[in-house]
Parts: sequence; structure tokens; C-alpha cells
Amino acid sequence: MTTPPAEPVVSGLTVLHDPACGLCRQLTRWLRGEIQLVPLEFVAVNSAEARERFPGLDHQATLGEITVVADTGEVWRGPQAFVTCLWALAGHRPLAQRLSTPTGLPLARAAAFAAAKYRAATGAGRAVPGGPPAATTTRAAPDGPPGCADGTCSASGWTHR
Repeated sequence: MTTPPAEPVVSGLTVLHDPACGLCRQLTRWLRGEIQLVPLEFVAVNSAEARERFPGLDHQATLGEITVVADTGEVWRGPQAFVTCLWALAGHRPLAQRLSTPTGLPLARAAAFAAAKYRAATGAGRAVPGGPPAATTTRAAPDGPPGCADGTCSASGWTHR
């Protein structure tokens, strides 16, 4: 009897952040200061490094909302990205599990929306020189962060967003 190959386990996450945004800098400092169960790496949104590392990502869209990319290829945006960051932290994984439920996701959505509104009000996320937008995809991570209950990712493969 053959065992199907296991899905890759998320062992690292890249958070695309805006170093020009005060809120992003504050959140980045906070995330760096927490005990990480899954290592978080921070790359400036729409930077040459981000475009080189993630050529299929819509880099213009990353200017408007938090985006997290797993070392296995999964991509999360907005509330799911926020929950994914919490999932990576030792002290906040239980909260991430609660926020990933149908009851909790509206709270995560509200937090991501408030952050996006703040960024818009302060001028963060405005056009940064970059390449043309490309298609963005998301994929579920069975051994990765929660948050697929709302259909933004699919256990059967890639879902275009």
C-alpha cells in the first residue's frame, strides 16, 4: 500500500510590510519581539527584493493590505494574513485559531480593515515604483495557518483571488 505524499509544512513566513508606514513599523517591531514558532521574515512591499522573490504576486495590491507568503508558496492577504502572523507566534496561536473560525473571522477582518483605513488616511501604501501587477493566488496549508473557512483558499490547490 502506498502512502500519498505529505503536503509541505510551513516552516517560514515572509511578511510584506511598508517601512514608510508608522503602523507597519510598529507592528513589525512587535512581531519581531514576540517568540516565533514559525520564523517571520520582513520584506518591504513592492521592493526589488519582493518582486524578485515573488514574481507572480500582485505587488501593487500589497501596498493596500497586509500580505504574507509561506516558504511553501501559500499567500494570504488581509484578515487571513493577520491571522497567519498571529498563528506564527507562540503566545498568540490560540487567538489565531479562534479568529480563523466563522465567528472570529469578522474580528480579524475588522482589524485588517481598520489598519488599511489608517494607512490610507496617513498616506501609507501610495504608489511605490514597481513592476506591472500580476495574478495573485492563494493555497491552503494543511499544516499551516488556519483561515480557509471563508473560501479564500482551497485544500485542493490554487484559488485565484
